[in-house]
Amino acid sequence: MGPARTGQVTELRKLTDNVSGYVAEAVARQIRHQLLGEDLRRHQEEQGAFSDEELAEARARIFGAVDGAGHTDAA
Repeated sequence: MGPARTGQVTELRKLTDNVSGYVAEAVARQIRHQLLGEDLRRHQEEQGAFSDEELAEARARIFGAVDGAGHTDAA
């Protein structure tokens, strides 16, 4: 293990006592992200680009409603 990896493991141990579980969750999150990206790309190829309204609705569902000033309401 090189110095860079040793430093990464040291930093991980500051965040969690379960390094292998933390890494496994990070890998699973990355895989979900890649699969979602592929699904979205495929959808746009078949259905066309998302409209501004569709994107705004998606952001509202993910982050909560956004008011005119750009503030989110995570209710």
